[in-house]
Amino acid sequence: MLRDLKYLIAYIAPLAGYLGVYYGGVWSLGSIYIGFVIIPIMEQILPKSDENIPIDKEDKRSVARFFDVLLYLNIPILYGLIAFFFYRLSQGGLSTFEMIGMICNVGLIVGTSGINVGHELGHRSNKMEQILGKILLIPALYMHFFIEHNRGHHKNVGTPLDPASARLGENVYAFWLRSVTGSYFNAWKLEAERLKKLGKPVFSWSNEMLRFQVIQIGYLVAVGLIYSWWIVGYAVAIAVFGFLMLECVNYIEHYGLRRELLPNGRYEHVTPRHSWNSDHELGRIFLYELTRHSDHHYKATRKYQVLRHLDESPQLPLGYPASIIASLLPPFWFGIMNRRIKEMRNN
Repeated sequence: MLRDLKYLIAYIAPLAGYLGVYYGGVWSLGSIYIGFVIIPIMEQILPKSDENIPIDKEDKRSVARFFDVLLYLNIPILYGLIAFFFYRLSQGGLSTFEMIGMICNVGLIVGTSGINVGHELGHRSNKMEQILGKILLIPALYMHFFIEHNRGHHKNVGTPLDPASARLGENVYAFWLRSVTGSYFNAWKLEAERLKKLGKPVFSWSNEMLRFQVIQIGYLVAVGLIYSWWIVGYAVAIAVFGFLMLECVNYIEHYGLRRELLPNGRYEHVTPRHSWNSDHELGRIFLYELTRHSDHHYKATRKYQVLRHLDESPQLPLGYPASIIASLLPPFWFGIMNRRIKEMRNN
């Protein structure tokens, strides 16, 4: 159990977010320093770990409430940070640097404590946990992710049908546009198909996409009523930063990896070869084991605390945070990744 306390480290980034909003000045970037300076440096120093939980301990570990509570606590942490940020804005006196820094700072937590944890809970079979996952997606204005990711991405990953699978040679900025728009419209399509199978009208309250839009608009209206209408723009700004961080992760997770189209017209089954992984332990902890992505695609309902290293899975040369930085510099990213992909294909 003491060893499992390592996951408390994941709260360091939100804590840095609070401190950044509180102190302002050069510290306004808060969580950015943790996520994109300290973690990438430490991951180059600390050893990787490909150790897996023993099979005979998986079942017990999967039902341990400690790991679930760690996820649930992200809801008050996230919403508390956002409320604190809006309060600081409403008090005035912040410089342009401080406001931009805090947008990035809080936006990163919207992407990690919000979307990433919402993603984990969204895969649970328990309806209440799914609701908690959706609540975490609200500040990112990305509730459609629950539909498209679970019913679209996991089915079509590594194929041209999936907007969240980056193509070889596609830069991250072009990918942002394709994935953000494609995922949103795919969610509408998937929900329409579900309702038609049930014999229900598409434009009705049964359409979860319609409900999501109402909830998200309600969130922005609440921000305007509680604080001030001009702060709604900052609510949108942290949402955009948050979901672009998600899309950076999507970009590096499947960049250039493709499933083969078989003679029968179907794509080959998803295998560990279709996701980029990282055994850098610090990034694994901060992202609740998201970096063991191949095993997540093998069985999406497998909880984060029992995700496994798979020998067949391709490994990124850098941890996820450092890979995100590299992806923002396309020539550098192509230089370190395209050669690896070609070698994989030749083998």
